Amino acid sequence: MRFVPEVTTLTTKATESHLGSQHFERCSSWRTLYETIERLIHVAAYFKGKSDRAERKGWKSFKETYSISELSQAKAVIIRSVQYQAFKEDLKCLHNKQTCPKRNKLEKLNPILDKDGLLRVRGRLSSANLLKEEKHPLIIPHTHHISILLVRHFHEQVAHQGRHITEGAIRAAGYWIIGGKRLVSSVIHKCVTCRKLRGKLEDHMMADLPSDRLTPEPPFTTVGLDVFGPWSIMTRRTRGGCAESKRWAVLFTCMSTRAVHIELIETMSMDSFINALRRFFSVRGPAKLLRSDRGTNFVGACKQLDINTDESTVRKYLQEKGCSWVFNPPHASHMGGSWERLIGVARRILHAMLLQTGPTRLTHEILSTFMAEVMAIMNARPLVSVSTDADMPEVLTPAMLLTQKLSALSAPSGNFSTAQLYSQQWKQVQCLADTFWKRWKGEYLSTLQSHRKWTKDKPNVKEGDVVLLKDSQAHRNEWPMGLVIKTIPSSDKRVRKVEVRVVKDGTAKVFLRPVSETVVLLSETK
Repeated sequence: MRFVPEVTTLTTKATESHLGSQHFERCSSWRTLYETIERLIHVAAYFKGKSDRAERKGWKSFKETYSISELSQAKAVIIRSVQYQAFKEDLKCLHNKQTCPKRNKLEKLNPILDKDGLLRVRGRLSSANLLKEEKHPLIIPHTHHISILLVRHFHEQVAHQGRHITEGAIRAAGYWIIGGKRLVSSVIHKCVTCRKLRGKLEDHMMADLPSDRLTPEPPFTTVGLDVFGPWSIMTRRTRGGCAESKRWAVLFTCMSTRAVHIELIETMSMDSFINALRRFFSVRGPAKLLRSDRGTNFVGACKQLDINTDESTVRKYLQEKGCSWVFNPPHASHMGGSWERLIGVARRILHAMLLQTGPTRLTHEILSTFMAEVMAIMNARPLVSVSTDADMPEVLTPAMLLTQKLSALSAPSGNFSTAQLYSQQWKQVQCLADTFWKRWKGEYLSTLQSHRKWTKDKPNVKEGDVVLLKDSQAHRNEWPMGLVIKTIPSSDKRVRKVEVRVVKDGTAKVFLRPVSETVVLLSETK
């Protein structure tokens, strides 16, 4: 019996005559997409011909330059596939020369079919002296991936300009994207280059006030401090003139009573600041908590005096006097607004005093006298609006608690025994203190309730976000990029401080910064 071999053949039948537009989503740019389709057309044209087909062994053997017709054909294939998927019913009606159904999204555009079978806008500009692409642009749905590719392409062509210019470039190229304004705005909002050039710095809702600003405590129990200046003073006279040097001032402010104490220092060194801190504690008593920025003199003094910077424990400080020090993040002056604002007040008062004295050469003694008067004026400032009620003539000021005086009146005349002095004095002092704290709770605390700014809640910066780090010493296009490696949430679960890793000159560095110094370029999605 003779064996007859069986031969099986398989055939593939295409159910769709159009190229599936879902394959276009694999391309990340418009140029890559149409060049890929153009190369397919170019290769197919060579394989279709009979000449030298045996010599062709793959795509790498086709090195010829593509023609303009192949480029136009590639773009037509892409647009035709997209329109067939999005406007299938409209294309059938136009091919059969039927009227499209009413309330159609293309009704206002009055679409027509060109010789390549593509949908174009008929419009009312047929008589205009314009190119065909401008008079009858191609209709593209905004929901398809190639709409995003087109917007990105022309946004780069116009050097990352705004929505109006980008949309004009798209129309001039012969494309009409339905709902294009919103799509262009969305693409520009996500553009990393635009965020580098014009992205806003991050901010968050204003945080709650710390407890030391809301707790009635003895004056200068919790203190915020900073240094301001300098001023040139005359130190000694010489035969040829006079020798000059500089002076700075350290401003200490009570976080609860808003009282102020000012000390002069000769240099911005750690030693000068330690001496000013010792003088302050000698006059006002030891403090329980100090707040400041990360000035080198503050950090050095904290280490030198063995002050603990950890808020969870309180260690030994200056001969068994407990004190802790809390530093704000670098470049976060807005987190110390309670004392930064008072520095501005002190500067304005001092400038007015120096203007009144005329061109007088300052000495250390004159400057220290001026600082004492500035301190007196600031401590006499009202904490709340002055009342027009005749039954409350006293003004609530920090000096009311510091000096226990309502006014600078002379001592009353008369003979008082020693027993009366001791029995009545403490009652007067206690009455004045109780009056201050009662009005402090009833009138001053309520003024801290409202949010002055930063009233909107915004998404937190997350670990893994790529950010642009602000550098006030460089142009914006030179700001370094970094990666957020750690977020530090506040008590309200909002992130206002982050640690950013930046690689510069081959060296990785980690910076602690507030979110107000960062611009998010790419957000980590979780």
